[in-house]
Amino acid sequence: MRLLIIRHGDPDYENDRLTERGWKEAELLAKRIAPMDIKDIYVSSLRRAQETASCTLKAMNRTATEIYEWMQEFPATVEYKDNKTLLAAYPDAKQREDGSYYNRIIWDILPEYWMEREEYFHKDLWRQSEIAAHSDIVERYDHVTSNFDALLAKHGYERCGNYYRVTKANTDTIALFCHFGLECVLLSHLWGVSPFPLWHGAAFAPTSVTTIYTEERKKGIASFRAAQIGDISHLYAAGVEPSFSARFCEIYDDFSQRH
Repeated sequence: MRLLIIRHGDPDYENDRLTERGWKEAELLAKRIAPMDIKDIYVSSLRRAQETASCTLKAMNRTATEIYEWMQEFPATVEYKDNKTLLAAYPDAKQREDGSYYNRIIWDILPEYWMEREEYFHKDLWRQSEIAAHSDIVERYDHVTSNFDALLAKHGYERCGNYYRVTKANTDTIALFCHFGLECVLLSHLWGVSPFPLWHGAAFAPTSVTTIYTEERKKGIASFRAAQIGDISHLYAAGVEPSFSARFCEIYDDFSQRH
């Protein structure tokens, strides 16, 4: 089986929709994806992912197989309270009028905080970290991955420890239109690694395509292996530069790249 994990186009996050640039990216993506023999197309419940998928679905004269809530952008947030370490770890913490802090998206964190703590690199110990103790990350992660595993089982691959048992071997292709943070969670689960290095070590551009195949080296036992990670060849083929979304400033003094 082959998985296509596709990020939405350039976003207008405030209104949860695509920008004009995002629509152009989605149209170029559709030219690449629509000719493929795709068995099922699954889409996040958020509008920016649905708009991205709509271009491909229209070109294929199809509708989404399912729209899933668990495929929305990974929603875990950290709660600071009076934790000075976490306040320093998450930049530009914003306070309400009553003095409490707005929660922050879990991976929007200064690298030196988590990179100096070994537990964030460990496939299991991140669950016992300071961030985990002050957030809903474990609950949210398990919700996403259990639903992901249920989807894979539906297609013939049942989770068994750290690998998958094949119940119905196939060469089907399924596509998932989703989000950067969510994609990192899915990959960390498939590969048995912590999500933190992926959140900070990868920058999947809008409409990027990650292609993952099953490998069945022993009959009935499968693992997942990436052939392409964050591919945006459809943009380069059209002479379109990828948008900056998901990245932070390349050099600190470049304020045009701050967001």
